[in-house]
Amino acid sequence: MKVIIIKHIDIEGPGTIGDFLDCNDIPYQIIDVFDGQPLPTSLSGISAVIVLGGPMNVYEEDKYPFLKQEDAFLKKVIIEEIPTVGFCLGAQLIAKAKGAIVKKASQKEIGWFKITLGENSPSDLLFRGFWEEIDVFQWHGDTFEIPNEAVKLASSELCSNQAFRIGSNIYGLQFHVEVTDEMIYQWIDAYKDEVDSLKGIVDPDKIIYDTKVKSEDYKAQAKQFCINFFKLVQY
Repeated sequence: MKVIIIKHIDIEGPGTIGDFLDCNDIPYQIIDVFDGQPLPTSLSGISAVIVLGGPMNVYEEDKYPFLKQEDAFLKKVIIEEIPTVGFCLGAQLIAKAKGAIVKKASQKEIGWFKITLGENSPSDLLFRGFWEEIDVFQWHGDTFEIPNEAVKLASSELCSNQAFRIGSNIYGLQFHVEVTDEMIYQWIDAYKDEVDSLKGIVDPDKIIYDTKVKSEDYKAQAKQFCINFFKLVQY
């Protein structure tokens, strides 16, 4: 079994996903495309693909040329139906690779929010065992349209499209399952200018407080996501 993790920036690593893989002795390779590391030219032997987040936008291909290569790679992954999950930017890249529009959202979602699972979610393997409404961590200013032939799985009050599934095993999640407490604190510091620009809308102290309160439940939720996702992966 071989899991490929695509990383776009140092501070947005695999987090809880990496912890799960380590604890279960599942081999994985992190490919830092921002650092110039190449994506595989062949999909042979790849059991799953995980696409992480990042501050760039999918339509900034001239500024970040690796996005073009990633788009071509994800198109092949979708055709080959390799189990895949993308978080935030990762979900937007999957949506774009499938031909869906990615654009600015009407309002940024930064912090802890509730999402509502749709009518298709109870029977979906990734969301098996979850309540209809769950807490998730968000940090995004863009949103995706649901790709053609994909199934919408979740929504939120501020951002209608929160999750989709292509086929039986390729997922785009607008929210961050992979975040740890430490990652959240690091993001607040690293993206301070963005947070400051949203004063009155985004309260970093409340994000820190909510993170401490929700930490243990969210870790358990992330573990269940991982258990569910890797049941889709063929050993």
